[in-house]
Amino acid sequence: MQPQSAEEPNPRLDRVRHALRTTGVKPEAANPLRSGIHSRGYLPHVKREGASYFVTFRLADALPQEVLLKMEAEKAERSRRLHAQQAAAKTLGKAVPITKDLEAIERDFRRKIERFLDTGQGACHLRRSEVADLLCGALLHFEGERYLLSDWVVMPNHVHVVLWPTPNQLLSRILKSWKQYTSRRAKRLVGLGEEPFWQPESYDHWIRNDEEKARICGYVRNNPVRAGLCQRPEDWRWSSAWPGWKNELKPIT
Repeated sequence: MQPQSAEEPNPRLDRVRHALRTTGVKPEAANPLRSGIHSRGYLPHVKREGASYFVTFRLADALPQEVLLKMEAEKAERSRRLHAQQAAAKTLGKAVPITKDLEAIERDFRRKIERFLDTGQGACHLRRSEVADLLCGALLHFEGERYLLSDWVVMPNHVHVVLWPTPNQLLSRILKSWKQYTSRRAKRLVGLGEEPFWQPESYDHWIRNDEEKARICGYVRNNPVRAGLCQRPEDWRWSSAWPGWKNELKPIT
């Protein structure tokens, strides 16, 4: 994983540092794992200290490699054509910004993956109540200590979480903790052997503002409805939209 410098300002980090100073807590020194642009597997990952994130991790068989490679190839071709158009315009002395178009291509790519996951591909081990309960317990275990949860949902073959890591906590370590703990126990519950339970690659997105966060949280809460699993978001037991989750879903012990 190679961090690169990021020029974009991070006002959330400034607010976090101010809060730490006023409480007398000294923040750790800057850590390249917390801020910058990193590359893991197929995707670039943008990290910002003091930011909220939208993360998705899926079961190992939820998205076959050949399907993902086809989607990646389609995205790469669209990006190539866009860059070619920009280069051609430059030869004519015209400036053609493409940042928003590239962002749209990335959104389309993500939506294709989400639509595929919502068709219920693979064994869907998370459909089993005991496995889904295990996932919910893992998410809730360090809530309020290592991170704050906004919205989350456990789907049959993937998990969505909107969270804010608390100061000095690494998003990568939080994800690793969730996946390692649940993998060992879930494999025993469903009778898996040495084969992996989770896809190694996770998707994480730095949430840039409150408007984007509200949109993403709405998406997470309504995911079971769009997938045809229930009529209303609050009917899905393994979700922050379910009214009883704070009282009936227990953190792991």
